Amino acid sequence: MEELEMVLLEAEDKMDKALAALEKELSTVRTGRANASLLDCISIEYYGVMTPLKQVASITVPEANQLYIKPFDKSVCKDIERAINASSLGLTPQSDSNGIRLILPQMTEERRRELTKVVGKMEEQAKVAVRNVRRDSNDEIKKLDLPEDDEKQALDDVQKLTDKKINLIEEIASKKNKDVMSI
Repeated sequence: MEELEMVLLEAEDKMDKALAALEKELSTVRTGRANASLLDCISIEYYGVMTPLKQVASITVPEANQLYIKPFDKSVCKDIERAINASSLGLTPQSDSNGIRLILPQMTEERRRELTKVVGKMEEQAKVAVRNVRRDSNDEIKKLDLPEDDEKQALDDVQKLTDKKINLIEEIASKKNKDVMSI
């Protein structure tokens, strides 16, 4: 029975990790408002090492459609500008004496619809990850040679956990789609 509990705990842990990965991925999808997590994918070379932007600068949101990047060391301003230009964000940095301003253009209806498709793909990947955990857990349970009733109960428990996590994934994705589509 202790082995069974371990299988169930491990399954829940892995499913939670799939949820966390989805939330992290979704944070990079742009909504109508500026969000500092948009820049999480940007790294610059700082003293010979690739360093995430948030470790070399503070990122603030002065207005709903603006991000302001203030580097701790002003000598990296040009490197930050280059990294933003080279990224897939499609934003043009505007430099002033203290930092870099990014103005996010209004998203078109077409772009919003494209982003909801991206969110849908991310949602489906998370669901597949959860289902893979369910499959692996079910295989582990079947290897334990439990009495038939106990095995059936354990498989039901895994299915209930899977359903719960998939519903959470759908809620998270639905909320993100709502954010993307709101103007």
